[in-house]
Amino acid sequence: MLKQLRFLILASLWLFSAAGFAQVSLCSWNIQNFGKSKPDSAIDFMAQQLRKFDVVAVVEVVAGNGGAQAVARLAAALNRTGAKWDYIISDPTVCSPARCERYAYLWKPSRVKKVGEASLDKNFQLEIEREPYLAQFESAGKRFTVACIHALPKKQQPETELKYLQYLPSKYPGQTIIFCGDFNLPESHSVFIPLKTAGYLTAFKGQRTTLKTKCVGDNCLASEYDNFFYDQKRIQLVQSGVIEFYRSFTDVRTARRISDHLPVYLKFNLR
Repeated sequence: MLKQLRFLILASLWLFSAAGFAQVSLCSWNIQNFGKSKPDSAIDFMAQQLRKFDVVAVVEVVAGNGGAQAVARLAAALNRTGAKWDYIISDPTVCSPARCERYAYLWKPSRVKKVGEASLDKNFQLEIEREPYLAQFESAGKRFTVACIHALPKKQQPETELKYLQYLPSKYPGQTIIFCGDFNLPESHSVFIPLKTAGYLTAFKGQRTTLKTKCVGDNCLASEYDNFFYDQKRIQLVQSGVIEFYRSFTDVRTARRISDHLPVYLKFNLR
C-alpha cells in the first residue's frame, strides 16, 4: 500500500511538472468560397475533419452571401460531434470589393479560453488587402495569439504585402504570435527570411497543400501555400500535418466542392 501511494505521489509530481507546458492543437483551413453555397452535407463532413482540434482558423469566409451563417452552421455541426464549441467572425477585410472576405475562429472552451477581443490588424490595412485577423487564447495559464492571413494570389505578387508580417511581433510586444493561413507562396520564398531570422520556424517544408483539378496517378496536390510560422523561443513543436480529406471521395473534382485546399494543423507546447 505504501509503495502504491509513493508511486501515485511521484506520478502526480511528474504530471504537475509536465503541466508547465500547455499543449494545444491548431488547425487552419482555407475553405474555398465558404458561404451559403456549401450544403449541410459538406458542413457535416468538415466538422468531422475538424472535431479533434482545440482551435480552428477558417480562411476565405465570404463577406456576404451567407458567410457568417456558414460559420454558425459549422459551429453547430461541431457541437453535434460531442464537444462544445464557440466561434467568432471578423468584419469584412478592408480591400477591393472583389476580394473582401471574412475570417473566423472556432474553439473548444473546455480546452482554451479566448482572451479579449479579436480584431483585424489596423497597422497595415492599406498595405495588405486582406489584413490579418488576430485572436488571443489562453491554455493552462499561457497565452498565444493566432494571426490568420489570406494573401494575394500568386500572380499578383503576394510578397509585396507579406513582407509586412515581419513587423507584427513588434506591434504586439510580449505576445506569442503564430502566423497561419494561405500565404499563396512556398515557405522557401525570400520574403519570409526576416521572420526566420527573427527566430520563426515553419511547420512545413515542401508540403503541398492545394488540390489539382485532376490527379496524375496518385499525385493530387499542387502548391505549397498553407503553413504556420511560430516563434521557436516560445513554442515547442509537437506535430504538424495535413488532412488529406480528398481521399474520402471517388475523384478530386468532387473533393474540390468542399475546398481546393487541405486543412493543415500544428500541435505545440507553450513554453
